[in-house]
Amino acid sequence: MSETLTVNEIFFSIQGEASKSGFPCIFIRLSFCNLRCSWCDTEYSFYEGQEMSIDDVMDSISGFPCNLVELTGGEPLVQEGAIPLMERLLEAGYEVMLETSGSLDISGVDPRVKRILDVKCPGSGMSSRNRPENLALLTPHDELKFVLKDRHDYEWAKDMLHREKLTEICPVYFSPVWDSLPSGELAEWILDDGLEVRFQLQIHKFLWDPKARGV
Repeated sequence: MSETLTVNEIFFSIQGEASKSGFPCIFIRLSFCNLRCSWCDTEYSFYEGQEMSIDDVMDSISGFPCNLVELTGGEPLVQEGAIPLMERLLEAGYEVMLETSGSLDISGVDPRVKRILDVKCPGSGMSSRNRPENLALLTPHDELKFVLKDRHDYEWAKDMLHREKLTEICPVYFSPVWDSLPSGELAEWILDDGLEVRFQLQIHKFLWDPKARGV
């Protein structure tokens, strides 16, 4: 298994999503992705990056005054080195999160890692790439996220929520696509249907320019 990765960027910022939203967090953004979501906001990570050993990555983050780390992308699990990197982070005492599309097998990820699985809705153009087998691997420690582009996405996600009894597996988040679905509309739909999901916004996009890198 490779001990070298292609890293797009490493930065220290405020976590903008999921249960750790609002906390300082170290982000390790790996390059490459096997999907092409219509609303992707990190397309620059598909191709740009530099080769780094796991030791180099560990050295790069050692100066940040923070114990929380998220591996993101792109799709981190495209690279074989992602799993040994997460193991090294855990061994060093970091609290580790993984942001993954769920299109790739998550069974090899250490269960101590908080796996944030982003279920792809039809509006992404990638819903056929969801890997249903991953749902059975999730635990209450993990999290599910649906990024919704429109009402059709919402109805699709709501149907899956009930059909698969997702809220019995782990926390579930519904988030609007930035500049596509008005956040107030999504909030009203959730209230009208009484869904037991957590509405979320990408708070980092309110703090800084939504197109800015490294924040």
